[in-house]
Amino acid sequence: MVCEIPGPPAVDVSSSWRGRRYDDWRCLRTSGHAAWDAIIGLLADEIKTRHYSRKTLQHYANWTRKYQCYLSHKDPARLTSQDVKSYLTYLAVQCKVSSSTQNVAFNALLFLYRHILKRDFGDHKDIPRAKKSTYVPVVLSRDEIQEVFARLGHPHLIIAKLQYGCGLRCFEAVKVRVKDFNFDAGLLTIKGKGGKSRTVPIPNRMVAELLAQLAFVKKMHADDLAATYAGVFLEDQLEKKYPNAAKELQWQWFFPQESLTFVSSTRERRRYHVHDSRFQEALHQAVKKAQLTKRVTTHTLRHSFATHLLQANYDIRTIQTLLGHSDVRTTMIYTHCVPSRTLKETKSPLDF
Repeated sequence: MVCEIPGPPAVDVSSSWRGRRYDDWRCLRTSGHAAWDAIIGLLADEIKTRHYSRKTLQHYANWTRKYQCYLSHKDPARLTSQDVKSYLTYLAVQCKVSSSTQNVAFNALLFLYRHILKRDFGDHKDIPRAKKSTYVPVVLSRDEIQEVFARLGHPHLIIAKLQYGCGLRCFEAVKVRVKDFNFDAGLLTIKGKGGKSRTVPIPNRMVAELLAQLAFVKKMHADDLAATYAGVFLEDQLEKKYPNAAKELQWQWFFPQESLTFVSSTRERRRYHVHDSRFQEALHQAVKKAQLTKRVTTHTLRHSFATHLLQANYDIRTIQTLLGHSDVRTTMIYTHCVPSRTLKETKSPLDF
């Protein structure tokens, strides 16, 4: 039997969030259940106060809506720890979700109970846990990477090269700004997960391409200023701290979106960066045209970066620093992608 995880109910598109940054996210719109809508509002405010990422807000709000639907819109004031146990058991036993999916749901509900409902969550040690599979990252060979690059156009080719050449996450690659590049020192500063920054070396082979992209950004920026556009989007309270930053060159996106975004609340037109979904789709099409047999995503480029450095005998701690991993155990997964000498020399019985 195919099990469907209950999603958020049908919603009214007219929302109190209209005109804000997250107005296009279904989970944040009104659902017709005022008590739950208020909970979602408090959840969003709490996450933004803590400066968590947009992805965290999206995931936590989505799981809260799924939980609401599973409980048939039960009054939030009557929620108990038993409801959590019932839902997490349902996900593991009936829906057979992966361990990572169940963990995201667990973390979302833990945040909901602790910080929004201010209620006992329980320890839930006896909840059936989804079986954790042994994961080995998909890695492309250098030839396969070149096959993919040959089928990408501008600006997706430069983004892909930067992601592979520097080991970036997808969102890190598309969100770099002009100020992040230090061509004199050959370093790129990246703002990663949790707002943590790190520096990575700029690939020498990319310098000419990157300088050409910078010239393109400068021209686009000059045209935007001449057209009296409001500049780029800035995160958090940066615009209040630096009122002129949105129109300054150093704060411009290095990979700007072609079209402008209209902000209804201020009646302004602003420039956003190339959306990660556009890059993902371009990469998917390039892989399809290259007829690769591996399942490739944008994160595969980051996996390939780490594995190729490991194959070149780089220290695991160096790779950990370049990837921005807080725990070396996360980086150690790439050792599974590099077969040991004994394993490579082992012959199959068919070859005896």
